[in-house]
Amino acid sequence: MASIFKNHNRPKPSSSYSGCFIFISGALCAFFMVWTLGTLGNPFNSLYTLIIGSSQQHSSRNPLLDPSEPTYFDDPSLSYSVLNPMKNWDQKRKKWLETHPSFAVRKNRIFLVTGSQPAPCKNPDGDHLLLRLFKNKVDYCRIHDIDIFYNNIFLEPKINTVWSKLPIIKAAMMSHPEAEWIWWLDSDAIITDMEFKLPMNKYKNHNLVIHGWPDMIFEKKSWVGANTGSFLLRNCQWTMDFLNEWISMGPQTAKFSEWGQIISKTLTDKSFPVADDQSAFIYLLLTQKNKWGDKIFLEYDYLLESYWLVIVRKFEDYIDKYTQTEMEERRLRRRHGEKVSGFYGELRDKYLKRKDGENWRRPFVTHFTGCQPCNGQHNPEYTAESCRNGMERALNFADNQILRKLGFVHQNLIGVDDADLSLLFPHCSLDVESGVECNAD
Repeated sequence: MASIFKNHNRPKPSSSYSGCFIFISGALCAFFMVWTLGTLGNPFNSLYTLIIGSSQQHSSRNPLLDPSEPTYFDDPSLSYSVLNPMKNWDQKRKKWLETHPSFAVRKNRIFLVTGSQPAPCKNPDGDHLLLRLFKNKVDYCRIHDIDIFYNNIFLEPKINTVWSKLPIIKAAMMSHPEAEWIWWLDSDAIITDMEFKLPMNKYKNHNLVIHGWPDMIFEKKSWVGANTGSFLLRNCQWTMDFLNEWISMGPQTAKFSEWGQIISKTLTDKSFPVADDQSAFIYLLLTQKNKWGDKIFLEYDYLLESYWLVIVRKFEDYIDKYTQTEMEERRLRRRHGEKVSGFYGELRDKYLKRKDGENWRRPFVTHFTGCQPCNGQHNPEYTAESCRNGMERALNFADNQILRKLGFVHQNLIGVDDADLSLLFPHCSLDVESGVECNAD
C-alpha cells in the first residue's frame, strides 16, 4: 500500500511545481516589461541601480554618512589658518559635495558665525547681555533653518580685537563646505525683524554682501561708508583670496602701524591712525575696485545693518504701524506656528509700502556699534544708560516677535521681570473673519 500510494501521488508535485514555475516566470516577464518601458532611457543601468546600487543610493541620502572616498580633509598638509592661503578651493569643495549629495540639494544654505571675547565681561551686565544677544540670533536661526556657531576664543593669538572675525570665517568655510554662504554678525548686533528672509537669489552674481553706500565710499572716501558688523561671504575661492588680501593688513603683520598711517591718509574721516577691519575693507574697495568690486554687493534696500541711536527711538512707531497693517489684512492677525513665520513676512511685504512711498519695514539688524556691552567702554558720545536702555528696548522688541507665537508679549520694551510679561490679548478672542473682539474689562 505504501508503494502504491507513493507512485500514485508522484505526478502531482511535478505538475504543481511546473505550474508555479510558469506562473512565476510569467509574473517576472510582466514585471520586467513594465519596468523596462518605464526606464527607456537606459534600462540596464536602471537594473544595476535596482539590484546593486539601491543600498548605496539609500546611503547617499544619509547626512550622517561620510564615505571613505578621500577629500581635502584627508590631505595631511591641510591648514585652517587664515595665514595660510587656500588654493583650488572651488574644486575641493565641489568634490566634497559630490561625495555628500544629501547636502548638495539645498541651495543658498547659510551658516551664521558670531562671537565675543574669551574672558568674562568687565561690565557687570555684560555676560547677561551677551546671553540675550546670542539668544536673539538663535531665535532667528531656528525660524529660518540656519546653522549658527558662537566663537569665544582667538584662533590666531596675534589676530585679536575686531580682526578676530577673519580667522573664524575662513575656518567656518572649510569646516562647513555644505554652506554656500557664511554670515558674520557682531555680538552687539540685534536682529529686530524676525520674519524677514534674506533675499539670497538677489546675490547670485556676487560673492560678498554688505550694507553700504557707493557715494560714501567712492566719492566721500568715508570709513563708515560700509559696516563690517554684518556681512555675507560666499563659500568660494574668490572669498579665500579676498580674505588673504584683507588679513595682510591685520595686527599680525610687521607693517601694521604703517598700514594704519596709509589707511588714515586715504580715508577722509578716519581720525585715528590704527588699521581696523572696517577701514581696511573700505581701503581695498577704493584701491582695488577693478579686482574685487564686481563681486561685492553694497546693500541699502533694507537694513542689513543699521545705526542703533536712530532706530531705538522708533520702535513704538513700528509697533503701531504693524498693528495698523494687521487691521487691514486679517490673515496677518491669524495665530500660527513659529516655523511658518516667513510666510507671513512675505505676505506682509506688500502692505508695508504705503502710497506716499514710505516703507514701514522694521530694521532687519540694529547694530549697537560703540556701546561695547561686554567691557563697558562705550563711545564717549553716548552714556552707559543710553546704550543699556537702547539695547534692552531692541532685545525686547525682537523678543516680542518670538513670544507672540507662545501667546505672550512684554508689556513694556524696558524691563524683563516676570511682571513685565503678559498674555497676548488676555481679554480678547481672535477670529480670522471678524477680527479681534475684546471684553469690556
